[in-house]
Amino acid sequence: MQISATVRNSLTQHEVSVRTGGSTQVLVVPSKPSGKGSAVNGGEFLMLALATCYCNDLYREAERLNIPVEGVVVEATADFPGVGLVATNIQYAVKVSSPATPEDITDLVRQTDSVAEVHNTIRAGAPVALSREP
Repeated sequence: MQISATVRNSLTQHEVSVRTGGSTQVLVVPSKPSGKGSAVNGGEFLMLALATCYCNDLYREAERLNIPVEGVVVEATADFPGVGLVATNIQYAVKVSSPATPEDITDLVRQTDSVAEVHNTIRAGAPVALSREP
């Protein structure tokens, strides 16, 4: 399955969309006040990708393991030390609301960490290539 994101920006318009397979969704992301780019930066979106991936995967794994989950809070953080420098100190924390035992919740959290695709992509240091114009 291919996943993509597209940003179309000019001084008069800002459009953001994501696609998984054949399903496209338009996201409401404001432009900067100057009109030049997104008001939400790439680092923020990267942290959102980590938090979203983990949240979604936790529900998937909970269902697989028959662990009831009533709610999830995931916060991802990183330090971005300067222009062109890689993020450091990437971390995330999760709180799971569930009537399951603390041991089951700990197991769920750990198993989800091992299969979260965005996390594993970053951990593997996947190459990123500039390939063509969209």
